[in-house]
Amino acid sequence: MSNDGHLLIVDDDPEVCASLESYLSKNGYQISILYSGEGLEETLDNQEIDLVILDLMLPGRDGLELTNDIRRNYSVPVIMLTGRGDDIDRIIGLEMGADDYLPKPFEPKELTLRIKNILNKTKKNNQKRFIEFDNIKIDLNKLLIIKNENEFKINNTEKIILEKMINKPGNKFTR
Repeated sequence: MSNDGHLLIVDDDPEVCASLESYLSKNGYQISILYSGEGLEETLDNQEIDLVILDLMLPGRDGLELTNDIRRNYSVPVIMLTGRGDDIDRIIGLEMGADDYLPKPFEPKELTLRIKNILNKTKKNNQKRFIEFDNIKIDLNKLLIIKNENEFKINNTEKIILEKMINKPGNKFTR
């Protein structure tokens, strides 16, 4: 099975989660699931999540609050997948920062295409990942750090750690 990306499903309906996990994993995605917004930040901090599929109506904090938090602290794309399909709900969801909004019931193939389109755009944006400061250049695409014209090869794990640190300057990171 290829790994086309790691998706986090946040939905309080176990049947929806199970069917999404089954369908999306068959289409090459690694799946993690949360049944509420509790633990969302911890998951995004500790796992390499490529996209979040988020229900609007959740116990505790709702999907709009969570989307707002994600936008403030992370660069991961969000698709809202929710039973609230009125125009005003879609507009508010998109205004809060969702990258896409799909009302339930939905066609799984359409969701898969929307995920693929967003991830392709995200990967294209990440291809421009070159950071330069003082006498250090970091090319995350080529897995290189260049200091004083000396090249140091980094592995993918080091790249992931560097990416997290670059995207959240000034933050503390746990092991």
